[in-house]
Amino acid sequence: MTVKLAFEAIGDGPPVVILHGLFGSGRNWTPIAQALAGTYRLYLPDARNHGASPWAETMSYHHMALDVLELIDRQQLQRPVVIGHSMGGKTAMALALEHPHAISGIAVIDIAPEAYADQFSPYVNAMRGLDVAAANSRREIRQALATRLGGEAPVDFLMQNLRRHDERFDWRLNLMATAVCMRELCGFPQQLLRQHYPGPALFVGGEHSDYVRPDSRAGIVRLFPQARLEHIPDAGHWVHADEPEALLHALHRWLGEIVALPATS
Repeated sequence: MTVKLAFEAIGDGPPVVILHGLFGSGRNWTPIAQALAGTYRLYLPDARNHGASPWAETMSYHHMALDVLELIDRQQLQRPVVIGHSMGGKTAMALALEHPHAISGIAVIDIAPEAYADQFSPYVNAMRGLDVAAANSRREIRQALATRLGGEAPVDFLMQNLRRHDERFDWRLNLMATAVCMRELCGFPQQLLRQHYPGPALFVGGEHSDYVRPDSRAGIVRLFPQARLEHIPDAGHWVHADEPEALLHALHRWLGEIVALPATS
């Protein structure tokens, strides 16, 4: 069943939709969107089970792509460009492969059309294991989460999912559905490996990330024959947080090549 995604929109110009990754929300991309807003109209949806969007039991990339397609139809967007990071990148790829005529191009940030080892279930389990409703402060919850996960975990990023609701804390993220669907989220739909998207595609990897490796190129180009692959120096998986200016430069250049901007008088 399709979910009506909550979203924010800024800027004016040709439409661009940005899809966030697992544990994130649309607002994670607000600084990038603000930098592009002088030229484009940016849409920042929250994925199902994330942020302000409704919860659902399923989190397949087929269904999440349909959620984005519903947003495109609801807002009457004319073939937007879709940018996606990590989980959002896989959603963008699924949308392009299943509904190629709905969009004019995709930019995929630090992910490839392949399956990955599950690195995220420990985060979900730690969040589920905390009795946040009984906590007295965000600091208390943060300390407990950091203790469970250790110093290398992105605790501050995960804490963005915490909210105070009816005088108690709870998680905006649907942890149960995320746990149940984790294998699917780490994978990539096998049926899509027989498809291809003929439109423009940009794949951007972080230099210090292992999500887009040299041997990922063949699989990317097979599905996306027009794909351009770039790597951002000094960036890890969260490219937009690690090296935002370099990512913006890559996106500006690519968008300028593929998007027909209105003529100015």
